[in-house]
Amino acid sequence: MNLNLDPKYSIFIAIGFCGSFTTMSSFALQSVSLIVSKQFVLFGLNLIGNVGLSILALVTGRAIMSAVLRP
Repeated sequence: MNLNLDPKYSIFIAIGFCGSFTTMSSFALQSVSLIVSKQFVLFGLNLIGNVGLSILALVTGRAIMSAVLRP
């Protein structure tokens, strides 16, 4: 499949795509390692920290962009 993208956009998409896999892999590996080592409190904090802060960052970013784009 050839999308005829400018090379700079192709690199941006490839880095973003691959970066998302490594981020999720690291999160999953760390989470499973904590469960296997029976560190359930740290696992819970890891889960809340990663997912909760990600959602908070998204909500904050959307609020900022709404304020910036408001006429």
